Amino acid sequence: MTVTSQEQAAYWGRSPLRRRFPTIDYLRRGARRHIPHFAFEYCDGGAGSDKNIARNWAALDAVELVPRYGVMPALPPCEVELFGRHYAAPVGIAPMGGPALVWPGADRYMAQAAQKARVPYVLGTVGGLTIEEAAAIAPDVLWFQLYRMARNDHALGFDMLRRAEAAGIHVFVMTVDVPVRTTRPREVVVGLGGGKFSPDLRMIFDMLRSPGWLMALAKNGHPKFANLKAYAGEGASTNDVIAFTRNEIGGAFTWDEIARFRDRWKRPLVLKGIMHPSDAEKAVSLGIDGIWVSNHGGRQIEALPASVDVLPSIVAEVSGRATVILDSGVRSGTDVVRALALGANAAFAGKAFLWGLGALGADGPKHVIDLLVDETRAALGQIGAHSLAAARSVVIRHPGALAFPA
Repeated sequence: MTVTSQEQAAYWGRSPLRRRFPTIDYLRRGARRHIPHFAFEYCDGGAGSDKNIARNWAALDAVELVPRYGVMPALPPCEVELFGRHYAAPVGIAPMGGPALVWPGADRYMAQAAQKARVPYVLGTVGGLTIEEAAAIAPDVLWFQLYRMARNDHALGFDMLRRAEAAGIHVFVMTVDVPVRTTRPREVVVGLGGGKFSPDLRMIFDMLRSPGWLMALAKNGHPKFANLKAYAGEGASTNDVIAFTRNEIGGAFTWDEIARFRDRWKRPLVLKGIMHPSDAEKAVSLGIDGIWVSNHGGRQIEALPASVDVLPSIVAEVSGRATVILDSGVRSGTDVVRALALGANAAFAGKAFLWGLGALGADGPKHVIDLLVDETRAALGQIGAHSLAAARSVVIRHPGALAFPA
C-alpha cells in the first residue's frame, strides 16, 4: 500500500497525540515529567556517565543520505520479511529488563501494541510476562531473549528454550554482551542499585507525585521477573526473585554453549550484542540465522563504539548469509532508514518505548510504533527509495564507520 503526502499530512493533523508528542524526543521530555524520578533515571541512563548513549546518538545523526528527486509520486510501502515471516515495517521492540518499573504493566502493553501493528516484540528473560502469557497476547510477532544461566548445566536456560518452543516463539535471541554486571550510576543514586526494590521515603514521595503511575501500579501490581519467579521457589517475594535472578544470570555465552543451544533450537536463532565482524563470521559458521549488532544501548560500558559505526563491516562480513539487525540509539524512522541504507534488515528500539510508556502509559507503545513506521516511510520517500532494498543504493556519508584489519 502506498500513502500520499496529503494523506499522511491529514493523519498527522487529526491525531491529538501527534500534536503533543510529534517525535520520540518529545516523549522523552514527557516521560521525565510524568513518572517517578527513579523510574525515569532507570529507563534513561546507562553505564558510566552515559557517554556511550551520547555516542550512539551522535553516530546515527552523523550518517548522511543523499536524496534523488523526481522519482517518488507516493510514499513507498515498508513491509519486511524477517526469518520467513512478514512484518509491517523493519522496526521492532528490543528486549528490556524490568520495563514495568517505568510503567506497571509495560510488557503487556508493548506486546499488545506489537501484535496490533504487526511488528516484532522481543520478550526479555527479566521481563514482566511469562513466555506463555506473552504468546497468548502476541502470537504472530513474539520473539524471546535469553541471558546466560549456566548453573546446573544450563538447566534454566534449556527449560526456557523448551517453553519457548512449546509456546510457538518464532525467533530465539541469545544475548552475548553481558559478561559482567556493571554499575549504572543514575540507578544507584536513586536507590535502585542494591539488588532489591525497597522504596525509601524519597522514592515514595516520587510515587505520590505521579498519580498515573500509582494507578497503573494498583492495576498491574509490583514489577516482577515473571519468567524466573517459578524457579525461585514457592512463595518467593519480589526481592527473593531479584536475588535469585542475580545469582543465576551471569557471564557471556561461550561459542561451545551457543552451539549447544543451536543444536536444540530448530527455528531461527539470533545472537545479540555482536560488535566485531570476526564474531559475526564465527556465528554464521555455527549456523546462526541472525546477527544483532548492539552495544546494549550504552548500558554496559561506555568505551564501546557506536553500533551503527561497526554495522557496515559486519554486513560486509556476513554477506547475506544471515539477517542483520541493529539497535542502540534508534530514536526515529530516519535512524531506521540509516540502518537499512548501511545494510541492516531491520532496526529495533528500546529506550524509545520506555519513554513512550513513561509519557503516555498504556498508549505509549502504539504511539512509538506509529511514529517509527510513519517516519520510516517518509524518510524512504524523501531519499527516493521505492523499497527497503532500494535504500541500500543511496549515496551515504558515514564519517564514523569503523574499519577492521583484514
